[in-house]
Amino acid sequence: MIPIALIGLGKIARDQHVPAIAASGNFSLAATVDPQAAGMDGIPHFADLAAMHAAMPQIVAIAVCTPPQVRAAVAEEAIRAGLHVLLEKPPAASVSQARALLLAAEHAGVTLFAAWHSRAAGGVAPARAWLEGKTVRSVDIRWREDVRHWHPGQKWLWQAGGLGVFDPGINALSILTALLPGALALDRAVLDVPANCAAPIAARIELRSGDGACLTAEFDFRQTGLQTWEIAVLTDHGTLLLENGGSKLSLPGAEQAIYPDCEYAALYARFAELTQNSRSDVDLLPFTLVADVFLIGERRETEPFYD
Repeated sequence: MIPIALIGLGKIARDQHVPAIAASGNFSLAATVDPQAAGMDGIPHFADLAAMHAAMPQIVAIAVCTPPQVRAAVAEEAIRAGLHVLLEKPPAASVSQARALLLAAEHAGVTLFAAWHSRAAGGVAPARAWLEGKTVRSVDIRWREDVRHWHPGQKWLWQAGGLGVFDPGINALSILTALLPGALALDRAVLDVPANCAAPIAARIELRSGDGACLTAEFDFRQTGLQTWEIAVLTDHGTLLLENGGSKLSLPGAEQAIYPDCEYAALYARFAELTQNSRSDVDLLPFTLVADVFLIGERRETEPFYD
């Protein structure tokens, strides 16, 4: 069992990482680090990474679940200490930060894993397999959810570097780039930004594949009632539909397949595999697309947002 520490004890850490580590046959949760949140019963807790490393040098890996604005600094400190690092998405606050982390990990001989959890949804791999050899004509993404339900009180989302609606939206782009591994180019983006926020609450983007297929995506944090996380891919053999974030897959002529929630279990299995040989896995394409959105996107001011 690999002793691992969780850095940042927010909602994603408690909802996903803690149970995934507990169910893992490869890792044991040895410590938690958070200068603001309280620790967990029976698990050593520290205010910072340096204190943890000094007290528990047997810990060899960490999972960084902090807000993205401080993620790179935490990961850099861990890499200098010789620790293997799993990064929640997005891997940093900027693409250049993430690239610098990868170079640092390669120099230190440790693993850096940018964990795109939605790619591990059960329907993604069979969807990718079905698309092989087919011509993609268009892709339509609808990623809409209620931010007050899924991200209550998370003020960092609305600050510079917090990504706003692209915090969940990047999950859709991580699936898209797994389904269509060729070149993707962003042509246009429109961002709806609340008057009192630095990050968008909704967005629409248009992309092109290397084969000329048109791809559109709509992201919205204001949806109430039924939540929508779906990707429809129109091909020369019919339409593929991924729903519920990739856990439901509909293919032409087949019954809908529904898969159990296995995303974070798969991430930790992959992280264990990487650490065995100190290899890294850092795909920055989903993050690069989001960076391009912020670079060329038209910003439209909307009414203020209050949690």
